[in-house]
Amino acid sequence: MATPEEKLKELGIELAAAKAGHPAMAPGVLTGGNMLYLSGSTPMSAELKGRVGDALTVEQGYQAARECAIGQLSQAKAVLGDLSRIKRVVKLLGMVNAAPGFGDTPAVIHGASEFYLEVFGEKGIHARSAVGLQALPNEVAVEIETIFEIE
Repeated sequence: MATPEEKLKELGIELAAAKAGHPAMAPGVLTGGNMLYLSGSTPMSAELKGRVGDALTVEQGYQAARECAIGQLSQAKAVLGDLSRIKRVVKLLGMVNAAPGFGDTPAVIHGASEFYLEVFGEKGIHARSAVGLQALPNEVAVEIETIFEIE
C-alpha cells in the first residue's frame, strides 16, 4: 500500500505548513508515546463560511469537512515529520456550524471520514462524533479534531 504522502500526491493534495493558532497552543500533542491529539482545523476556502442548512448545502459542508481533514494531516506532519508514523485514525470529532433544525451533521462529517479512508485505507476507519453547534470561530462551516495512534 502507498504511504500517506504518496496517496496525497496521487490525490493532487499538497499539505500547507501548519499554522500556530495562538502562542498557548500547539498543532498537536504527542503523549503516552503513541497517541497524537490534534488541535481543531477549519477549512481554508473562504467561501466555506456560514451555517450548513442555511448559507451552505450539505455538499458544501462535506467539502469543508474534507478540507479540515487535510488541515489535520498538515498538523500531524508538523508534529511527526512523517505521516507514515500514523498507525491508525482512532477518533474524529466533527463540529458543524448548523442552521436551527439542521440534523444531517453525519453527512457533512463524512467528508472527513471518507478522506481518511482514502488516505489510510482500513487504518482510516475510526470512532466518530458529528455534532451541530450554533456557531464556530470566524463563522466557518466545520471544525475537525482527530486523535491518531502513532508507531
